[in-house]
Amino acid sequence: MQGIVLQFTRFGFLILLWLFVYAIIRSMRNDLSSAAGQRRPSGGGGFRERRRASGRGSARYLVVTAGALANTRITLGDQPVLIGRADDSTLVLSDDYASERHARLSKRGDDWYVEDLGSTNGTFLDRGKVTTAVRAPLNTPIRIGKTVIELRS
Repeated sequence: MQGIVLQFTRFGFLILLWLFVYAIIRSMRNDLSSAAGQRRPSGGGGFRERRRASGRGSARYLVVTAGALANTRITLGDQPVLIGRADDSTLVLSDDYASERHARLSKRGDDWYVEDLGSTNGTFLDRGKVTTAVRAPLNTPIRIGKTVIELRS
């Protein structure tokens, strides 16, 4: 009888061990995905507020909202804005996930367009991967590596 109790106890501990390992792996996976910027930070208004704010007007500033250069503001003119790790970039990123020449923001009429310049890790406009030149609305996050930028009026 004691042999059966001992075997069930061992089996119970083995199940608890595997549940603990599963919980650790799941927690690490969630931490890594949030660190890579795959989760959108809460706050800043809901979808309707963001949509209303991004509807009209021309962008005058480029603001870094997340990353090593958070709260950096660049005044926009008519010249394109080159973003990357290269020293001659308009916005120089010290980000291991950014390419030398990662992305470009260029003005066409009153609108600004973002395009990926063949980067390794991609450029994302509001969770969607940028593959061609895409219009970038005001207050819409543009993610380049760990850095998030927005066009503001």
